Amino acid sequence: MAFNTTNPLIQVEDDRTGLSVETLKRALADNLFYLQGKFPGIATKHDCYMALAYTIRDRLLQRWLNTSQTYLNCDNRVVVYLSAEYLLGPHLGNNLINLGLWEPVKQAVEESGLNLEELINIEEEPGLGNGGLGRLAACFMDSLATLEIPAIGYGIRYEFGIFDQEIEDGWQVEITDKWLQLGNPWEIARPEAAVLVKLGGHTESYTDEKGDYRVRWIPNNLVKGIPYDTPILGYKVSTANNLRLWKSEAAESFDFQRFNMGDYYGAVQNKVTSENLTKVLYPNDEQLQGKELRLAQQYFFVSCSLQDMIRIHLADNPSLENFHEHFAVQLNDTHPSIGVAELMRLLVDEHHYEWGKAWNITQATFSFTNHTLLPEALEKWSLPLFSQMLPRHLEIIYEINQRFLDQVRIKYPNDGDRLAQLSIIDEAGEKWVRMAYLATVGSHAINGVAALHSQLIKETILKDFYELWPEKFSNKTNGVTPRRWLVLSNPRLSNLISSRIGEGWIKNLDELKQLEPFADLAGFRQDWRQVKREVKQDLAHYIKAQSDLVVNPDSLFDVQVKRIHEYKRQHLNILHVIHLYLQIKNNPNLEISPRTFIYGGKAAPGYFIAKLIIKLINSVAEVVNNDPAIGDRLKVVFLSNYNVKFGQKVYPAADLSEQISTAGKEASGTGNMKFSMNGALTIGTLDGANIEIREEVGAENFFLFGLTTPEVEKTLAAGYQPWEYYNNYPDLKAVVDLINSGFFSHGDTELFRPLMDSLFGHDPYLVFADFQAYVDCQHQVGEAYKDQENWSRMAILNVARMGKFSSDRTIREYAEDIWAIKPVVIELEDLCPDGQCLLISPNK
Repeated sequence: MAFNTTNPLIQVEDDRTGLSVETLKRALADNLFYLQGKFPGIATKHDCYMALAYTIRDRLLQRWLNTSQTYLNCDNRVVVYLSAEYLLGPHLGNNLINLGLWEPVKQAVEESGLNLEELINIEEEPGLGNGGLGRLAACFMDSLATLEIPAIGYGIRYEFGIFDQEIEDGWQVEITDKWLQLGNPWEIARPEAAVLVKLGGHTESYTDEKGDYRVRWIPNNLVKGIPYDTPILGYKVSTANNLRLWKSEAAESFDFQRFNMGDYYGAVQNKVTSENLTKVLYPNDEQLQGKELRLAQQYFFVSCSLQDMIRIHLADNPSLENFHEHFAVQLNDTHPSIGVAELMRLLVDEHHYEWGKAWNITQATFSFTNHTLLPEALEKWSLPLFSQMLPRHLEIIYEINQRFLDQVRIKYPNDGDRLAQLSIIDEAGEKWVRMAYLATVGSHAINGVAALHSQLIKETILKDFYELWPEKFSNKTNGVTPRRWLVLSNPRLSNLISSRIGEGWIKNLDELKQLEPFADLAGFRQDWRQVKREVKQDLAHYIKAQSDLVVNPDSLFDVQVKRIHEYKRQHLNILHVIHLYLQIKNNPNLEISPRTFIYGGKAAPGYFIAKLIIKLINSVAEVVNNDPAIGDRLKVVFLSNYNVKFGQKVYPAADLSEQISTAGKEASGTGNMKFSMNGALTIGTLDGANIEIREEVGAENFFLFGLTTPEVEKTLAAGYQPWEYYNNYPDLKAVVDLINSGFFSHGDTELFRPLMDSLFGHDPYLVFADFQAYVDCQHQVGEAYKDQENWSRMAILNVARMGKFSSDRTIREYAEDIWAIKPVVIELEDLCPDGQCLLISPNK
């Protein structure tokens, strides 16, 4: 608030920070004119979106700078979240929610002749992640800020994010995601904070001036990391933490000598090669070049981040001896686990710490979250590749491994098998560096992300480490932020809930418990159904616009949206659809609850079977949706380009949430939480967080089927025989035979043969074994949906009992059990009081 100099009693709001409707309108017009360089007569809708985004960013900047200044002046530990993925979703709507500015901004926008929803929909989504891992990182950043916990998120600013998905003739087609082509108003480049990263080359040993043995790394290449900062605001607090994403550039982008010699490509070759590092999210790593690029990406962002942290620390501290007291670094899966070796290199080689001191600092700094039990997802790198790209790090890992195994020998003498099982270097056949092992040895805490998952970690992939260090292991069940996944994505339901129990639940999700008594009130159940139908009607309009398919909003919306993978078993789902189709064809008068089956998800570009599953879903949809004998009883739709914006439309509209992964394969899942939080009932196995969701909402409000994890292991160990299920279950045989006959492929009996061969041959996900139990459970679902009063009651109780699954709860547990960190309250101050801008010391 600045004072009018002619009349000090009149206060004039700052256009950058003011929150009144008139000030917001003025700021919007100014930003359109001065930042976009447009006047309303020629401005596009995108120009107007950009002007509004800059208007909101101005209000974030005040909080962001206040937060940074407070952190500089306090002696508090800072959480550092290292993640190769951040699936943030669009910023504008979320920031309006967290600022508490939705209504005044909506009014200001409308009085300016614009539509807020239109402007929000214009925003390009930063697709900086594949799925759950990146979305979890985004939820955690939201919760860290909301809980006022000092935090920095570090990652990669991929120029091209996860591909845009189009469906052509039923097949997935990958299109380049050009999310930056029209600019990103939420980020600020910080070229002055650039760092250099080494790659390749060789090492040399030498003796320093004190006579100590040292090693220097002589690289082949130097790459510059440029940070781009984005404020992440908490809900109705003044805390705005920093997300710093790194872009790669050449250390020297233009070779003038080569240019003068006529070598025009050679003059910029270094620029092109260096910028490729952060060009695209996760290259296809089936080829060696893809593996090289993926390892380089991971090392690049981790090295940039650790160098940045050291710079920040040394600005106010004389040494790095207390580095671990100022930073708690969480490794989000194995992608950033090279950080263990990199911090050791920086401490030992660059800052000349003795090995033991450096190791103590490193172990006290890092903690590690494991996100998977799938062997193919546990990263490991071949020694030749690792040695070629990171020669010094391989030496350091050998040293870490030797010292670690020496400790193991003392505890377990003459146990060669245990040594081989614990070794960071896998020497069985071709030698590999096991990154999950490096992270486990180099961290003081290891956690899984659901109760079952954490238990299985201790029993399977890290069993020997758990026996060695049981005190290191804990569980931190995942959660999701209710701000994006309920308040923003489902405003009708949010308003209904708040009208009965107030708004406290938005920041304390346990308060949803207050909804339980309303489940028994017929009037509230009616209001609930009305809200649900309106939301489903919105999705029906979206489906019509996307696929030209008319669906009935009164039908049961049966939804499975997630990454396409065999263990998630989208093919089990579509087999059930075919079963229902056959039932109706065989009995035209069959009474069933009308269903709309909705699928969405992306298959990895090199994952052929996953792509074939998408093709099968679309082929079944083509037949079912065009069969007049079926009518509105069954509809099948695959919606393309599943992302955060897509999820915000689909989660609120679902009646049934498909969480049907093979037991013991899904680490946690967060889609299951988003569905339940929005009132969908779950059909699922005892896998991942399904177990805890079922415990919370009540077994009577959850549709359970399928083999348990021990039963899966027993079935596989006994020699799983899919043919036995095929021959013994007529419903399954009829479905499989119809596919094999070419019925869904215009007579082509070979199209789906690879998928069928995988189900009959090596299917570790036991689709046939769970088929009949799934079909029977789906019949229960259909019967239950006929009783809308009880269905509504079950849905209300699902929402009322979802308090545990807020990411706020998860972050509190990390903060208390692993990070040992307390909140820091940010007081919002005017950085330019009375028009006098604060002078900040340049060395800060």
